[in-house]
Amino acid sequence: MEISGIISAVVIGVIIGVLGRLVLPGRQRIGVLWTIAVGIVAALLGTAVAAGLGVADTKGVDWIEWLIQIALAAVGVTLLEQFKARR
Repeated sequence: MEISGIISAVVIGVIIGVLGRLVLPGRQRIGVLWTIAVGIVAALLGTAVAAGLGVADTKGVDWIEWLIQIALAAVGVTLLEQFKARR
């Protein structure tokens, strides 16, 4: 992976992670780095799921792929927050 691919993955991870947190009610007690990490993982998994469903490559903006990624980020933030609350 080239440096531009890594940078774009981080930027997209930030966006997906923040959007994932925004769709959840209340305050999430995880840090910025965890938000970025969850966003990157959700973006990668969301792309794979969208490709599996055949909706990853559409004309224009891939809204369904974005929604899948944001939903996965919301689930990831929720799971991480519950895990950290137990500790």
